[in-house]
Amino acid sequence: MASELKNLSVFSTDALPDVSHRRFAILVSEWNTEVTEALYNGAHQTLLQYGVKAENIVRANVPGSYELTLGSQWFAQRDDIDAVIALGCVIQGETKHNDYINHAVAQGLTNVSLKTSKPVIFGVLTPNDQQQALDRAGGKHGNKGDEAAITAIKMLGLQKQVYSKI
Repeated sequence: MASELKNLSVFSTDALPDVSHRRFAILVSEWNTEVTEALYNGAHQTLLQYGVKAENIVRANVPGSYELTLGSQWFAQRDDIDAVIALGCVIQGETKHNDYINHAVAQGLTNVSLKTSKPVIFGVLTPNDQQQALDRAGGKHGNKGDEAAITAIKMLGLQKQVYSKI
């Protein structure tokens, strides 16, 4: 569903797992800082709201969204990190750079998640312009950072469900 039809900050919180002992890495792209800082604030606040201890949240910056992939891999390989949230914003420009970057980041984060068997969450906005980005970074369409954080929490719950049955 398009985010213009759904608020990114509205989601089901039914049966969320206890994450008070879990550790999260949040990687933040330094490109489009106004947007990515808002995404970070949303993700950080959502994690705290649903039980993650502040000392269990690690933040790291990367130069741009393309670098989210390698940064996420480094954190996902750490034994003390349970989930990674990758936050960025690639705005459509005059060239097709966004197509290449967005595809590479999406595929790269998927590969990291599959390689490490840890949730690695794609919290990258892919808007047509700056206003669409702001609308999805705490504006009228909610905050993709909120959605990314709750997705990480839910995936840890699913992981526990899957592996506790074995």
